[in-house]
Amino acid sequence: MQRLSLLFDSVLKYGTAAILLAVPLYPKFPFIRIPGTYVSIRLEDFLILAISLVVFVKYLPKIQEIFKNGIERSMVIFLGISLFSLISGILLLQTAELGIGALHWVRRVEYFIPFFVGLLVLKREKTGILNYFLKILMVTVFVAFLYGLGQKYLNFPVIITQSEEYAKGVALSWTPGSHIGSTFAGHYDLATFLVLTLPIFISSFFLVKERKMKVALLAVIFSGLWLMVNAISRISIVSYLLSTTLALVLIKKYKAIIPVVVISVLFFAFSTDLLSRYKRIIDIYAQTETALPQRRISSETPTPTPVPIFEDRSTSIRLNVEWPRAIRAFSKNPLLGTGFSSITLATDNDYLRLLGEVGILGFFSFLLIFLRIGILALKNFPFTKRFDSVALAFVGGTMGGMLGVFLNAVFIDVFEASKFAIIFWLLMGISVSLMRTVKNEQNN
Repeated sequence: MQRLSLLFDSVLKYGTAAILLAVPLYPKFPFIRIPGTYVSIRLEDFLILAISLVVFVKYLPKIQEIFKNGIERSMVIFLGISLFSLISGILLLQTAELGIGALHWVRRVEYFIPFFVGLLVLKREKTGILNYFLKILMVTVFVAFLYGLGQKYLNFPVIITQSEEYAKGVALSWTPGSHIGSTFAGHYDLATFLVLTLPIFISSFFLVKERKMKVALLAVIFSGLWLMVNAISRISIVSYLLSTTLALVLIKKYKAIIPVVVISVLFFAFSTDLLSRYKRIIDIYAQTETALPQRRISSETPTPTPVPIFEDRSTSIRLNVEWPRAIRAFSKNPLLGTGFSSITLATDNDYLRLLGEVGILGFFSFLLIFLRIGILALKNFPFTKRFDSVALAFVGGTMGGMLGVFLNAVFIDVFEASKFAIIFWLLMGISVSLMRTVKNEQNN
């Protein structure tokens, strides 16, 4: 029995490492096409399925414990409400399709599974396994950096899923001035992944004592900053600065905040593409000024000179197409929304997407998950008295990173992006496991 338990622990450990490596780094090549949509089943889905079976077997003897913990209970509530919303959208409103809608719902289940993996994988010795996962995560970011360099300078293939044709696995080439997505399905996914992980690396840099590890962390941090600069995601830059600042506050490294922010801003300032995108926003707001009425001099009516129109394409699509579409869906059924798949694949605002697809009930049940995580974090506050070294970096970094993710969710569907969502819930599971373990030890 003990040998079997050790086998399960080993499978979970290396399965977790496989998720941290394969999900972010393996390009989104389609394996099985889903008719009627450009969403595909991919090889990493089978990896999650295999690990899910291990988690199921591990949890089966104590399945009732899932409903005793508020976070897990909130996840089950959200999945239940969203399933009911989907059924309503299919049968009553006829706004959702059975096949695609069911696939969307199963995807949400798949994204939550790594959370339970994170909870289970730390049941035994923690310091060594946390160091192991930190190094795996560092390797992931550094390899993504190398591939990004290859895309920009060596014509490495670009695999994205931002249109039906591209989602077939078509290999593209990077063109000057465009975004770098590295191994991710899009630059927004990559940037949000960095918003979550860079605070962990930066926190670790100020907490670990080994010189070699500090040098390696510094290399990974600058690799991540290069990727973020070349992803050219304006909101993610702001999110990164906020999440990193909060992480450093949570681990009480106040003196590190100014140099980290200054170095980061100087790093970003060398990107002409990034600066031009910020300048475009300023130009758009400058054009909103209206000319003062002129005194009439002649009875002739002069032909007005056309005023050049400055438009930010991504902002325009959100304001004129995607956000109104989600609001219309919400207005049809405020309580339950119109079901998964009812407002197409993108809304570029996760909060409006939640309201449109699963209504008020689904929206608040999803936010309840984070409220429960926040309450657990407050019970462990201050973190510096309960954690040290890598554990402190993981908890402080993920809690800080969560703020940046929330900000990105205003402009990006982050919790539907598979590469990001799977890693996000895995790291959340690890952090929750750490906080629960320390809290229980303190109470005993």
